[in-house]
Amino acid sequence: MNVRRRLISTAALTGVTALTLTATSACSSETAAGAKGGSGTLDVVASFYPMAFLAEQIGGKHVHVTSLTRPGQEPHDLEISGQQIVQLEKSDAVLYLKDLQPSVDKAVEQSGVKTKIDAASLTTLEEHGNEVGGHAAAHDTHQGEEEGGKDPHIWLDPVKYAEVAKGVGTAFEKADPDHADTYRKNTDALVKKLDDLNVQYTEGLKNTKDKVFITTHAAFGYLAERYGLTEEAISGLDPDSEPSAARVKDLEKMAEADGVSTVFYETLVSDKTAKTIAKDAGLKTDVLDPIEGIVKESRGQDYFQVMESNLKALQTALGAK
Repeated sequence: MNVRRRLISTAALTGVTALTLTATSACSSETAAGAKGGSGTLDVVASFYPMAFLAEQIGGKHVHVTSLTRPGQEPHDLEISGQQIVQLEKSDAVLYLKDLQPSVDKAVEQSGVKTKIDAASLTTLEEHGNEVGGHAAAHDTHQGEEEGGKDPHIWLDPVKYAEVAKGVGTAFEKADPDHADTYRKNTDALVKKLDDLNVQYTEGLKNTKDKVFITTHAAFGYLAERYGLTEEAISGLDPDSEPSAARVKDLEKMAEADGVSTVFYETLVSDKTAKTIAKDAGLKTDVLDPIEGIVKESRGQDYFQVMESNLKALQTALGAK
């Protein structure tokens, strides 16, 4: 996958290991705050918002969830701190998405956490570049520019997200069997809501005038494939990658040929490139949120509200009938 590969330095990890051993020793006579043995809740560390949302929805009152990625922080850029690694070591479970945040992957690999839940292992990841969907095959110019990689943005496809939810629910049941019935019930309720969301998208995007949409980075490939659309991304899977002049020129030509009306930008990534392309091509701009975090600018207060806002934005841009 073409994401920024920032890893923790050996010196930092050595220092953290020492700090962890000290903390563990200090807590040997009493249970760490928030751990299941002390408060009765399952202490879960989640890597970023979509994982934290799953843990909260499935765990309910029986879990205490902490996210490693702060609201408003671009998750691809996360550099996990020593304090967070200590927090990870103290937790009962960690829920993360492998290959999205390299520093988290490294910390999880080296941790002694008993329950490690990799969301990527609970569904199937596909290879995506900056063109995804049925329309992409029609383009033969500069297709080798973005090599792509395993696309981690599975939460933007309600069907794949539901698959992950089922796996997380099963993992919680095993980690905390005393509350297995509750986890199972909450998982079923969440999967039902995701199934309903899938129906909303299927019906809402079934009859549209256009099928192609432009985004700042290739986060919506699974969504495009699920609902018969084509995503044309300015950048690839890494939101910080810079598009070439040839790619920008191709997008402008494609927009004119296919009647694209809107260039979508995000809440956590600069909108400069999107607005420049839109201005040069005479297009509108709007927000299509990859829901990597909830901030005050988000068009909704949780995953479902923002997904519904995304659907409305796509329907407007694509001319839904």
